[in-house]
Formats: sequence, structure tokens, C-alpha cells
Amino acid sequence: MNKEKNDLIYYNALNSISMLGARRIPVLLHQFESAENAWNASPAELNTALNFPDGCKQLQNERLRIDPWKAWSEQQAKGIKCVSPLCPEYPALLKEISHPPFLYYRGSLAEIDRPAIAIVGSRRCTFYGREAANKLASELTENGVSIVSGMALGIDTAAHKGSLDSRGYTIAVLGCGVDICYPPQNKELMEQIANNGAVVSEFVPGTTPLPAHFPQRNRIISGLSLGTLVVEATAKSGALITANFALEQNREVFAVPGNIGSPYSRGSHRLIKEGARLVESAADILEELYIDLAENRENGQQLEMHFIENNLTKEEKTLLNTIPYQPMHIDKIIQESKLKVSEVTALLLSLELKKTIRQTPGKYFSRI
Repeated sequence: MNKEKNDLIYYNALNSISMLGARRIPVLLHQFESAENAWNASPAELNTALNFPDGCKQLQNERLRIDPWKAWSEQQAKGIKCVSPLCPEYPALLKEISHPPFLYYRGSLAEIDRPAIAIVGSRRCTFYGREAANKLASELTENGVSIVSGMALGIDTAAHKGSLDSRGYTIAVLGCGVDICYPPQNKELMEQIANNGAVVSEFVPGTTPLPAHFPQRNRIISGLSLGTLVVEATAKSGALITANFALEQNREVFAVPGNIGSPYSRGSHRLIKEGARLVESAADILEELYIDLAENRENGQQLEMHFIENNLTKEEKTLLNTIPYQPMHIDKIIQESKLKVSEVTALLLSLELKKTIRQTPGKYFSRI
């Protein structure tokens, strides 16, 4: 068995201990150099590493009830996969948030690093809100953007369906284990998402949906996305929590205006007053994030080729040919170009100064 898989098995076991999680596990990994070493550490060593005397007895009791290999086998049998922040396939944008979580998922992470927008809003939404979410998700999907949401009733469901109807990649972030469908009414939708995207959660399989879980999972929804679009939200909507996380993570916030007399528009209108970009169509989002509209790409390519022939060095041209019109993360650019990190960094700066590429939040770059 390779070391990466072995580490993942023990990381999974550590994540199953209730008082550890995204804040304390990295401390153990730093102290003990591997997840397996951390798992096998003595109570005294754990106490020294965590400075957590009151919790170490509970930690030890939970550890004695967990068999890392058995837990891994049971998850695999259910079709549940997992990924840690140390894995190369871990979402690049999520790795940049504070305390990136261990993730469980069903489906595929093959397209997880494509440009993505979170679409969130009220569970009890209006017909207008539901139609707007569906339409905007569809338009964004047609322009190569993935849709992230929480699979709740209302706006979330409409957004996922809009993406699926346009044959897009959509990600559902749950406030429970990925082996539990919540709400139960979305069982068919959950299977469609798993077959055409990914259902993800930081919660251990079997974890039931509790009210406290949903604000916590919202940081993942925003963390996977270049920006968060709030379609309809009451003054105290959970969607506003997601928008706040987006701001903390240095991501963009967008909002759809609604009926001035509707309580479902108050949260969205407050965001607009505070500086969120007002959205009437997907073009507003694509332009803000410098994602080219499909119908404008041909003209843009012609102008770009003329510029390239006259202004770029051979090395700059080679790297530019690696960068697509939709944002690509710097790690992917380095991987594709097969150049040194220092060379890529210098060339990206030069290309940006020559206005052939743009940098978007999260160290993503795209051609202009």
C-alpha cells in the first residue's frame, strides 16, 4: 500500500474523533509528522501536543472504539470516498480558507477546480426566486461555470437543477453525512448530483443533520467558489452567513434584487446596499470575475493572436498557451507547464503587466 493511502486511512480515523477536527488535526500532524504516528501516540504525548487535558480522556475513549482499517473498508463499501488537505486532488480554492476540512464525498472531484459560483437563498422562496436561481445556474453552466449549493429546498434545489438541466458539474455541500439525504424529498436530486458532480461533507458518515451543522457547512460552500450569489434571503437567512464567509475568504458577493415588499428580498437588498454586485443575468457575474462570455471568445482570440505575435517572448507565449479563457489555479498552471515555481510566478507577472491574463481571487488566472 502506498504511503498516501495509508496516511488517508489514519487521517480519516483521526477525523472520526469528535473533539479533533480541522483545527486540532493539523497540530497533531505537525507534531508527529504523519497521521499514523498521531493515531498511535500515547495519551501523554497527545496531551502535550494539544494542551487539552480535559479532553484527552474522552479522546482516548473514542480512539479505542475506532478501528481505522475497518472504518475505511465500511466507507469504501458504501461508495464513500474521502480526501484530506494533504491530497493533490483536494480542492485548490478550499485549501486557502482558514482550517480547510477533511472531506467525505460521493461522485467525482475530477472537475472540482473548475471556476465555480455558489448560489444560495431561502428554503421558503417565491416562484420568482426559484426561477431566477434556475435560470442563472443554467446560464453560468453554459459558460463553463460549476454550481455549488447546499441541496436545501427552495433556492438551493433550483440552482442544482438548473446546472443539471444544462449538463453541468454541480456540488452539493451537506450539513450531515454524505450517506444521509437531507431533506428526504431530495433523494432523487442527490443521486443525480452524485452521478454528475459531487456530494460533499466534512461530517463523518452517519452524522445526522443538526441545526448547528448548517452554518458550519456554509464556509465550505463559499470556500469552494470564486463568488457567492444570494438569490432570495430574509433578514436572518442562513444565506447571509454564507455571504459573510465569502467576504472573510476574500471572495466576491452577488445578489439578485427582488420585490421591495417581499420579506424574502430584505437580505438580498441589504447586501446590495452594502456593496454586493447587483445581478440581472449571468453576464454580470462573468464580467466581474473576468470569465469571458462564450459569444465573445472568437473576437477576443483574434485580437489576442495579433497581440501575441508582436509583444510576447517565446517563454511567455508558451506559458500563455497553457492558460485557458476560464480561470485556472496557479498550481494547475505549474503542473501543466512543467516549469519551476519561480519561473511560472515571474512569467505570470509579466503576462499580467502586458494585459494578456487576469488574476482572480484564490490565485486563479485566465486569458483575456
